[in-house]
Amino acid sequence: MTKAELVAIMAEAAGGSKVSAERALDAFMGGVFDALQKGRKVTIGGFGTFLVSRRAERSGRNPRTGKVIEIPACRVPRFKPSRSLKGAVLAPRKPRRPRRPAP
Repeated sequence: MTKAELVAIMAEAAGGSKVSAERALDAFMGGVFDALQKGRKVTIGGFGTFLVSRRAERSGRNPRTGKVIEIPACRVPRFKPSRSLKGAVLAPRKPRRPRRPAP
C-alpha cells in the first residue's frame, strides 16, 4: 500500500477530503519522527509500538575486497506489533462469498 492509497482510505472513512487526510497523516508521521528522534517510544493501542533501539558495533566484510571492516554502533527505528495486529495477520482468511448476479 502506498501513501496515496492510505490517504484515499482515510479520506473515505472520515468523510473528508484527500487534502485533509494527507495533512492528518503527515502530522501523525511528524509526531512519530519527533518522538523517535528524542529517543521516546510511541505506543498506539491495538496497533503497536514504534521505538528506537541501539545496534552495537560489529565486524563486517566488504563484499568487493573481502576486507574485514568495523561497522559503528548506531540507533535504529523498530516497530513491535500489538497482539491484536499479529492475530489479524496470522488469522486464516475467510473465503469470499461469490457475488450474486444483478437481476
